[in-house]
Amino acid sequence: MPHPAPHTALFSARHLCKRFGANTVVDDLSFEIAPGECLGVIGPNGAGKTTTVRMCLGLTAPDGGSISALGLHMPRDALAIKAQIGVVTQLDTLDPDFNCEENLLVYGRYFGLKDREIQKRIPALLEFASLTSKAKAKPGELSGGMKRRLSLARALVNDPKLLLLDEPTTGLDPQARHLMWERLQALLQQGKSILLTTHFMDEAERLCSRLLVLDHGKKIAEGKPRDLIAQHLEPDVVEVFGVGALQVREGPLRALAARVEVSGETVFFYTDQAGALLQALAVYPQLRTLHRPANLEDLFLKLTGRQIREDA
Repeated sequence: MPHPAPHTALFSARHLCKRFGANTVVDDLSFEIAPGECLGVIGPNGAGKTTTVRMCLGLTAPDGGSISALGLHMPRDALAIKAQIGVVTQLDTLDPDFNCEENLLVYGRYFGLKDREIQKRIPALLEFASLTSKAKAKPGELSGGMKRRLSLARALVNDPKLLLLDEPTTGLDPQARHLMWERLQALLQQGKSILLTTHFMDEAERLCSRLLVLDHGKKIAEGKPRDLIAQHLEPDVVEVFGVGALQVREGPLRALAARVEVSGETVFFYTDQAGALLQALAVYPQLRTLHRPANLEDLFLKLTGRQIREDA
């Protein structure tokens, strides 16, 4: 008998499976999202992140498992669930023929909202997106960061309890990403819940209270970011690069590291003896070193590998 979902869960997916032909892209995946929580989903290309989001939205039917949200069940109550969810997809879906105000107005109509009600919300949404001065501008006149913020504002037009954000900052410059993060933090402080897929580990660490790590459609780890780092990694990383760096990986320095990995011309020593390792490296003046704490990128690479995956 399956264990019942806690009554506090705003969203619950149980034993989701999805196959395309002989390829299983989501394999027995279960997770929950609590009110006010940001759950991050990370994994390499082809891990099943976008397919999972599409099943959560009722856009792709699972081959197995169940989805419930806000006390309702997918697909039976799909329309009622979607009415309380906001979505920002990877691709720009703004209407190029409408200005910012009009994009919000037309999108609000899809939820059955009256024009008068939507128009009351538009000024606050534009202000939230820092687009008040661009109200009459069409998407083609906006920067990439402005378009993403308009997409976020549009996703809030129905005042959703849950936001599904599929790589919302891909393609943005650092300043635009930081502004988007600020807006998402504000939404979390308002008590909204977020399901976020991302390729940016710093984004996941900043925003997510919990992480779900996927690979080949399976859940391979789940937990708070710092807890996962402590569970799977040594506390310190010493990166070594420069002339002769690859040669030192097999020398006496290896005894001072729990694990050694190579990526390109850089050697990564994962260790709890960073002081002794750095002292030993001092006799190699031609080498350059970077000592830092282990982070989510290290976790991601350990769990999913360093090889580049093609888009799937």
